[in-house]
Amino acid sequence: MNIALKFFASVREAVGVADERVDVPDGIATIGDVRAWLRTRGGAWAEALAEGRALRMACNHEMTDADTRITDGCEVAFFPPVTGG
Repeated sequence: MNIALKFFASVREAVGVADERVDVPDGIATIGDVRAWLRTRGGAWAEALAEGRALRMACNHEMTDADTRITDGCEVAFFPPVTGG
């Protein structure tokens, strides 16, 4: 399954990427799974997307939670709870 990823504000600054397209491995079915999978990249990825860290998530421009299922071609975004204009 191929999805688009977007990173905003301090998350983008930490990981050094604003957006990318990825093929997620089999078994990645939810936004929470995507977040956990990205943490396996280690370093700044593990820190910026750490379990328990306050982080907002969206799927196809709608706020969501970790249990939201992803679909082929969807856009998943990660950003801190408060972002500036």
